[in-house]
Amino acid sequence: MERRNVIRVGTRKSQLARIQTDSVVEMLTNKFPEAHFEIVAMSTTGDKILDTALSKIGEKSLFTKELENALERNEVDLVVHSLKDLPTSLPPGFTIGAVCKRESPYDAVVFHPKNAEKSLESLPTNSTIGTSSLRRAAQLKKHFPHLQFKDIRGNLNTRLKKLDEHDDFSAIILAAAGLRRMGWENRIDQVLSPEQCLYAVGQGALAVEVRAKDQDILNMVSALLDPQTVLRCIAERAFMKRLEGGCSVPVAVSTSIEDSQLYLTGAVYSLDGSDCLKETMQRTVVFPHEVRLNLMTSPKKPDGLGLPCVLSLNT
Repeated sequence: MERRNVIRVGTRKSQLARIQTDSVVEMLTNKFPEAHFEIVAMSTTGDKILDTALSKIGEKSLFTKELENALERNEVDLVVHSLKDLPTSLPPGFTIGAVCKRESPYDAVVFHPKNAEKSLESLPTNSTIGTSSLRRAAQLKKHFPHLQFKDIRGNLNTRLKKLDEHDDFSAIILAAAGLRRMGWENRIDQVLSPEQCLYAVGQGALAVEVRAKDQDILNMVSALLDPQTVLRCIAERAFMKRLEGGCSVPVAVSTSIEDSQLYLTGAVYSLDGSDCLKETMQRTVVFPHEVRLNLMTSPKKPDGLGLPCVLSLNT
């Protein structure tokens, strides 16, 4: 790889985003000790608008646009995202150079201290659950009709503070991955199974977005690819892309790879959770002894998911 004095890494300013980016930079440093990295943090539209539900803002790139603008202007060389924040169609000239090994994709319940020994099932009727996700609310309304749901916005620190210091919420729903990365696994009171709540497309996975023609950076970040995570996320993003879903549509998935079989369960819900279309697909997956990843540097090449890697699939 051509030596660069400094490789600039774009990220959101939140504590969780910085922790996630630090972990990616640490992995890159371990693999490329001669490289030097500089983290460039910035606020995104989603970080600035905190008084409106995500589904009502009407912007598909709430947490990525400013970072991609910096990438386009060559102000950064790569950007670290939570994959679930990335739209399934990236701007021309950009691609996902790597998807790192996935943390838990499941949703977690954090209870108000007064409800510490309870579960969603045992909460009193009309208890208020905080979540800004239509996906979570739609599914949980169906499984727990005695509960009511209310938007809660802000980073993890802010949402936990709103829960702990006020009586507005009996519990809030958060991604288990974020709590674990923050070192707050002890705050997880209940993990929701796929039977209770299918998760978001790409949830728990970190993606590295780069300029598609920047072969040096592509070669570097591709060292972080986790083949099974990539395969599962390609399937999930293909499902989302087919439905043209986003924050304004309750779309949910669950994927696994077992005995060379890829399983994907996908669902779309009505807003109140009363109606649901749900289907499971199965496909044989062939992993060679050494998985060969073909980097597609041309933004015109097919895939449409922003993922440059191709794994061998047999239908």
